[in-house]
Amino acid sequence: MSKRTSPKDAVNVIFADDIDDIVVDKRNQWRANAAKARRRQRRYKRLITKEIFQDAQQQIENE
Repeated sequence: MSKRTSPKDAVNVIFADDIDDIVVDKRNQWRANAAKARRRQRRYKRLITKEIFQDAQQQIENE
């Protein structure tokens, strides 16, 4: 079973398309239906995007 997506994985994102490769729902097959799986994937992507944005803000503040 693959590991769950973590906001710490945001450091591995270089291009926007990388988010799709990083976001993994290890319980995808256990979801009640496809809509719930897609919703969960959106949540993971939103967490990663938020983390990238916060990291960028911290870098700007440190300069």
